Amino acid sequence: MLFGGALELLLVGWATSRPINNLPMMVLDHDKTAISRALVITLENAETFRLKEQVYDMETIENAMDRGQINAALIIPAGFADQIASSSDSAILSVILNGAESIPAMEALRTLEGVTRGISDRIMIERIGMNPEQFSGFNMSLRVWFNETLSDALYTTPAEMGLMLEFSVLLFAALAFSRERELGTLEQLLVMPFSSLELIAGKAIPVIIIGFTDFIILLSMINIAFDVPVRGSLPLLLAIALLYIFVELGKGMVISVISKTQQQAFLLVMMIAMADFMFTGYAAPVEGMPEIVQFVAKFIPAHHWLEIMRAVMIKGAGLEIIWPNVLMLMFLGLVIGTFSWRYIRRALD
Repeated sequence: MLFGGALELLLVGWATSRPINNLPMMVLDHDKTAISRALVITLENAETFRLKEQVYDMETIENAMDRGQINAALIIPAGFADQIASSSDSAILSVILNGAESIPAMEALRTLEGVTRGISDRIMIERIGMNPEQFSGFNMSLRVWFNETLSDALYTTPAEMGLMLEFSVLLFAALAFSRERELGTLEQLLVMPFSSLELIAGKAIPVIIIGFTDFIILLSMINIAFDVPVRGSLPLLLAIALLYIFVELGKGMVISVISKTQQQAFLLVMMIAMADFMFTGYAAPVEGMPEIVQFVAKFIPAHHWLEIMRAVMIKGAGLEIIWPNVLMLMFLGLVIGTFSWRYIRRALD
């Protein structure tokens, strides 16, 4: 219960926070000149690609693409060096990308565009006979706030930690009464001299303790393993995490009461957690979604939790910045908690 989520976060975080590099690439060089070899070396030095093999026919490339053995293929036409040297000709470089794997393909495309743009600029400057230092029209002064190195880990691991906390609390809460019902011990609980309040508290307190302890373990782990800082107030983050646990606890308890078996409870948790995942902004920015989806996202607790967590951890924001999300989380917690409390009491009574 405590370390299963931490281990999964460690594995997922390690896989998603690493830059995409060493993509296997094949080269079909019909030109075989110093310029074509220099182009291949330039692409290798970008570290996005790893030259798998120099081939001599298109059939080998097509076969490797079909089998998924390469992500990109570079075809350098005959006369490539002569076309570059000519002031009246334009060289065309053919590239084939494996679009079945879209994320590596996009990274490969960005690298290829950057490399070819740099080479093209140098060729253009040489053709017009200008000094490269005199050709630049302007320079960009870039400053990156909050994530100076543009590390993927600072974006992916807090989001994964937030989703892992939601899934853990939902799952443990959903199994509270469904397990008793499936084992045939729920009736024994109901005939014992306990009020519905005591029964609910007895099932809720372990979930709260496990969820909060799990969050502390996850938070410590991403700080140690992925150097994700907590730039804001740690007590504030822990307090809001406890609030969020109560919100998800209410949802999990309702699932537990309506589920006849543990398997049904688990499947309902998966369905709700995956639906929440779409509105968190982790897979795709909520700001880029249709307005109706953005409106629905305002009523998803996980959306506000991830906004709060990123603001406190990465931006170092305080309550004066995140209070709209905290207020909305409290409102959703009040609505969900009131409904779940009345529904569970009525079901138990």
